[in-house]
Amino acid sequence: QVQLVESGGGLVQAGGSLRLSCAASGSVFGIISMGWGRQAPGNQRDLVATITKSNTAAYADSVKGRFTISRDNAKNTVYLQMDSLKPEDTAVYYCNVLGSYGSQYWGQGTQVTVSS
Repeated sequence: QVQLVESGGGLVQAGGSLRLSCAASGSVFGIISMGWGRQAPGNQRDLVATITKSNTAAYADSVKGRFTISRDNAKNTVYLQMDSLKPEDTAVYYCNVLGSYGSQYWGQGTQVTVSS
C-alpha cells in the first residue's frame, strides 16, 4: 500500500501561480510513475501530468506550457508548479501513483480555485 499526502491548493486569481506537493509513504519501492489528476464538478477525473522515476514528464494538452511536474526521488515527493492559471483550471487536484503489477493509488485531493 502507498499513502499519499497532498498540500498546496487554494484560491488564486487568473494568471497567478500555485505549487502542489504530494509525499508518498509506505510501499514506495515499487513506484513506477507519479502524477497529478484533476476533477471538476460534473466531469471525470483526468491525469494532467505524470513523471517517471527517470524524470520523463508528460502533460495533457490543456496544461502544456503552463504546468511543470517534478519529483524528488529521495523524498518520494512529486510537485506540480502551476503558472498562468485560468478559471477552467478550477478543480480538485489528486496526486496519483502507478506502482508495480498495475497498482494505482490516489490522494485525498486538494481544491484549486482560480477566480476570473
